[in-house]
Amino acid sequence: MSNAEKTLVTVATYNEMENLPDLVEQVFRIAPQVDLLVIDDNSPDGTGRWCDEKAADEPRLYCLHRPGKLGLGTATFEGMKYAIEHGYKFVLNMDADFSHQPKYLPEFLQAMDPPSRPAVDVMIGSRYVSGGGIEGWTLTRHVMSRSVNFYARWLLGLKPKDCSGSFRCYRTELLEKLDFDSFRSRGYSYLEEILWRLKRAGARFAEIPIVFTDRERGSSKINAREAIAALWIIFVLGMQNWLGLGKR
Repeated sequence: MSNAEKTLVTVATYNEMENLPDLVEQVFRIAPQVDLLVIDDNSPDGTGRWCDEKAADEPRLYCLHRPGKLGLGTATFEGMKYAIEHGYKFVLNMDADFSHQPKYLPEFLQAMDPPSRPAVDVMIGSRYVSGGGIEGWTLTRHVMSRSVNFYARWLLGLKPKDCSGSFRCYRTELLEKLDFDSFRSRGYSYLEEILWRLKRAGARFAEIPIVFTDRERGSSKINAREAIAALWIIFVLGMQNWLGLGKR
């Protein structure tokens, strides 16, 4: 199968040695037809080194190494650029910590080009459609997530119910229309910004239900500073959206 018919799964890592070996095994067992790209930000725990050693014997596994922790958004963009440059049809992003279960991969791939309805450009693994859900969160996190989604949908005019989840599959052909250097986001607000930019490029969105499971191993990478920065960037983009500035 040529890359033009294949999917590249991308995973950004920083200190995910506790999770990555199991994740790689499950991804290839459940979806053996995909390739997997790990973008590692020079993890001190040896995540990148393990990936290189595994890739030497696994032709479906690739590794990109960055000099340090440069932000989740830029890591994800590197994966998208790799998919574009290497001619993949789809690029599917997921977390390394099993918050996104590999068992959903076949459903994602089937849903991108369904036989009985129009194809989509972005398939979102949604916590907030019927059948979706979240396990392991406190009430505070639930309220914060719901609030951020309402905030982004209102400011940016987005239709999906889950605008802040990163478990997504993109049609690479549409990603080629984006100027990644023009993105304001480097951290978590890229999740809303890329939907907004793709909406302006004419993207067709759809959602499938997933159950998001809070990580059991390792530590979360988000902090209050990054959360506040994300809210500010969404606000700035929202003003641009409402005023119609820079619309293609």
